[in-house]
Amino acid sequence: MNLLDDLNQRQREAVLAADGPLLVLAGAGTGKTRVITYRVAHLIQQGAPADQILAVTFTNKAADQMKQRIRDLLVRSGLAAADPWVSTFHSFCARLLRKEAPRLGLSRSFAIYDEDDQASAIKIAAQRLKLTERGADLRPFLNRISYAKNHGINAEQMAATAADAEIRKTAQVFDAYEEVLRQAGAVDFDDLLLRAAQVLREHNDARANWQARFRYVHVDEFQDTNRPQYELVRLLLNREQNICAVGDEDQSIYSWRGADINIMLRFVEEFPGGRVVRLEENYRSRQRILDAAAAVVGHNQKRLGKQLTATRGEGALTRYFEARDAKTEAEFLAGQIMKLHADSPEEHVAILYRANFQSRAVEDAMRLFGIHYKMVGGFSFYQRAEIKDALAYARLALNPADDVALLRAINTPPRGIGARTLDLLRQSADQHKTSLWDAIGVSIRENPAGVAPLRGFHTLIEELRQSVESLSPADFIGQIIEKTGYLDMLETRDTAEDASRADNLRELVNAVAESAEEGQTLSDVLERTALISDVDSFDERAPVTLMTLHAAKGLEFEHVFLTGMEEGVFPHSRSIREPEQIEEERRLCYVGMTRAKETLTLTRAVYRRIYGNERVEGSLPSRFLLEIPGEMIETVAGSLADAGETRRYESDPEYSYSTDEFERRVRRIPPAASRTTPVPRNSRSSNPTRARASASGGAHPLIGVRVKHASYGHGTIIAVEGDDDDRKLTVSFTDHGTKKLVERYANLVRA
Repeated sequence: MNLLDDLNQRQREAVLAADGPLLVLAGAGTGKTRVITYRVAHLIQQGAPADQILAVTFTNKAADQMKQRIRDLLVRSGLAAADPWVSTFHSFCARLLRKEAPRLGLSRSFAIYDEDDQASAIKIAAQRLKLTERGADLRPFLNRISYAKNHGINAEQMAATAADAEIRKTAQVFDAYEEVLRQAGAVDFDDLLLRAAQVLREHNDARANWQARFRYVHVDEFQDTNRPQYELVRLLLNREQNICAVGDEDQSIYSWRGADINIMLRFVEEFPGGRVVRLEENYRSRQRILDAAAAVVGHNQKRLGKQLTATRGEGALTRYFEARDAKTEAEFLAGQIMKLHADSPEEHVAILYRANFQSRAVEDAMRLFGIHYKMVGGFSFYQRAEIKDALAYARLALNPADDVALLRAINTPPRGIGARTLDLLRQSADQHKTSLWDAIGVSIRENPAGVAPLRGFHTLIEELRQSVESLSPADFIGQIIEKTGYLDMLETRDTAEDASRADNLRELVNAVAESAEEGQTLSDVLERTALISDVDSFDERAPVTLMTLHAAKGLEFEHVFLTGMEEGVFPHSRSIREPEQIEEERRLCYVGMTRAKETLTLTRAVYRRIYGNERVEGSLPSRFLLEIPGEMIETVAGSLADAGETRRYESDPEYSYSTDEFERRVRRIPPAASRTTPVPRNSRSSNPTRARASASGGAHPLIGVRVKHASYGHGTIIAVEGDDDDRKLTVSFTDHGTKKLVERYANLVRA
């Protein structure tokens, strides 16, 4: 098999450019992964040792797919399957540090703190400083500390440049948080990158060893690299400078977590003489989708530029629907999905939104219409409480100084160790600058008769520590769930939820056994579970997927609905005043649009309640809608306006119009009577909850009446069903949406 025969001209050019710096500008759907996998396989086919090839990417799923594709290509070529080093940045750094950790005074068995562990460590740090009240939100501290680490700022530098009291407080927490990590022998996600780069930067022999190991370095999703990642890559390159960076500047959407688009834009400056290859043949989307997406992203200034050509034909125009409100928008989506699946039930549909709050109305509509869906962003298996509890015991067995793991395990299941005891342990640990584990030992020695629960916990952990080396990983996890009493607790309670949790623990034993069969140690398992993300568990078979635009990157669907196309929602209100942030929002829009293979539909709501605001706000259409030329977009029947209309809708705190009255106001049709007059119904409405005409042919006199409910507040009657004692009233409430109530039980009063 000649690998090059499978490639188009530009892909072949990228694969053959093996020596020296190479930037591959891979537009959406142009075969980015294909270039990397074929390039690696071709290098091996040409005689390059597999262990001299490194490829780093951003998700475990992408890394696993690359590995498998490379193996398949080699086998198809008649070669033995080989294993080049393909991993995420964080996994690569973890493996590097397992070898080099002693150079930094770090144990090779260091723990990796995931987001929940980091939050717990921040809480410990803040409690030591007595800076926060119980129950206070500590997330801002974690976000600021992560941002600082990604920009090369330590606690001392943060304190020196602090502009206000809040940043000075963060610097204190930062310093205490680092001490918590140090005492626990742990690193967080950001540290993995920073410490790995530190080793290569400060230790010449380590840098020389790693540079000698890798002759060819590949970086996937290059547009998403941050400064620590880029520094790491530069430190890994030897004199040959054989780096292949693959990415798309138009899909750089993660600046909020440190990604720097300028790294990609300056590639040729950073690597003089470096080649640039543009991949512009799109194998995913129809041409009209690409043209609409290009029209939007073309308004950005920070671009290297490319012109995508579809290989799958022209396709349908991008569609647009403007709804009355978020509920109507969601019901439109559900209706469209039902039509699509009536014709092609196997085709995949995605509903994409800018912010998570938008999913609530969509989920309500999906349930109302009986549509099964998958929402990305729920708890993955390894994020479930019972799994993290069991793994906390495993972490303690390997490293009892891990305070975060100890606090998670010490009273799970309950063993009578109260808050007062924990406070005393914290005080002792703070006073003697030790771990909580050491503080437990001191407490047992000083008060042998009064700390039975602590002694029992201490004995349990010691027994686990003694058996961790002698048992297989799966048997050890089995011992944890048995000896701790966790499984007994769940089985004794015997509820459906607890039975499910018990099943999850048994499945954990199976998962660890499978990992052990692949040669992974217990430390490897703990490391991998800490690095798992939501995208890694994405189910590509789900017929309908709900997710944020950020989560959708790298995925594709036959049909895409991009929702909430309103100023303040998308682009987000936090981005509107900053040109660079608007450019990133525009790139995010481009990413969402180019997920679509067959059809793309853009929707918006005229009125939307945002972030719990009591007022329902009128909105302007998103500027991104206006950037699509009129000939590239068609308005769906029933839409209140065309995509190019810029009329601002007035804010309406009462939001009580019937649909027909609302449409008259929107379309500037003069009303036939004042607002207090009942609004005649007409046949244009297809909503089944619309009021039925009375026998005389007119609307019921109660329609349009303002009422007040004890729980739901103010609303307007929009439908009446029946005339007897069981008469039902449909009321549109300002803060609680539409409710159908039996009149005699509702106790409504006129407002």
